[in-house]
Amino acid sequence: MALKRNPDLEEVVDQSISGQKAKQLFSKDTRTRKKEKKVLTTFSIEPSFKMELEDLFADMGLGWAAGIRFSLREFYKKYREEE
Repeated sequence: MALKRNPDLEEVVDQSISGQKAKQLFSKDTRTRKKEKKVLTTFSIEPSFKMELEDLFADMGLGWAAGIRFSLREFYKKYREEE
């Protein structure tokens, strides 16, 4: 047996502050603006250097991709301030 929607109740929820905040939070437009999609990039390094970096990232509790992203952010912060 299907339940019928109560249109009076929907109007009350739509007018409430919490209902408006919920709509804003779960609307598609706000979610896509907050989080950017990742861009796949490639580069070549020596296998021995990659192993050293993987060990360093593992000690920091990071995987390969997270370690590279962290390193690039830190590099950007350091050299952006020197300008």
